[in-house]
Amino acid sequence: VQLQAYGGGLGQAGGYLTLACAASGSIDAVDWYRQRPGTRREWVASISGTSTNYHDYAKGRFTIFRDNAKNTVYLQMNSLNPDETATYYCSAHEWRDGVRYESWGQGTLVTVSS
Repeated sequence: VQLQAYGGGLGQAGGYLTLACAASGSIDAVDWYRQRPGTRREWVASISGTSTNYHDYAKGRFTIFRDNAKNTVYLQMNSLNPDETATYYCSAHEWRDGVRYESWGQGTLVTVSS
């Protein structure tokens, strides 16, 4: 499956942005990651079926949700702060016969101004 992440752009501190991860086919388990300048990529949130999980810094501020009819998973980010300026990536994975298959989107840049 091919993924396309979009929705990044310029946000303001305290504001919000909603990112989208559109897939070329049906997807179930999807993760959002981010890579801030000069740092390693870090996990942000995941969804599988109706189950969601968040990194501690995202709990209460970010919401991951899906629209199965559109094969799209979203990440709504509220109360943004400048430290969250990063390129955000989505990844989908599935297990087949004990092998994990992953697909990655190209990343979408989020810049949060103070």
